[in-house]
Amino acid sequence: MLAWSRLIRAQRAALCVVEQALKAEGLPPLEWYDVLWELERAGPLRPRDLQERLLLAQYNLSRLLDRMAEAGLVERRSCSSDRRGQFIAATKDGLKLRRRIWPVYARAIEAAIGARLGEADAEALATLLGRLYETTPAAPAASVPRGSPASSGRA
Repeated sequence: MLAWSRLIRAQRAALCVVEQALKAEGLPPLEWYDVLWELERAGPLRPRDLQERLLLAQYNLSRLLDRMAEAGLVERRSCSSDRRGQFIAATKDGLKLRRRIWPVYARAIEAAIGARLGEADAEALATLLGRLYETTPAAPAASVPRGSPASSGRA
């Protein structure tokens, strides 16, 4: 189906624009932003709860969290009610990094989508994609970063 292939290709192209912009600024990959955003938004989370909230699929969240902890951006906290359980929390450095990434990310979203669609087309696309997403069983509960064109209805 043409719509399916174009949807997948458009997603890949937009993500490529974002990743290239982050790399050009010496910033970490988008997955790091995704983790930091959810931890800032929701506070400390169990890894499985974090996994469910992420916008981007993470097939090896444990390794990603290890790298982010090593960089001082997240920390693992033990769970008082379950000695085997743990929570992941963003550190102050992690929150500062997330705030540094956002302007680059926002400009890349604008370049990938906003600059290519007029206001009416962007709203129509958001409506169509919303219909697909909202009616899909077991759709992930990921959120859109605040202040983003998507959260304001522009993307």
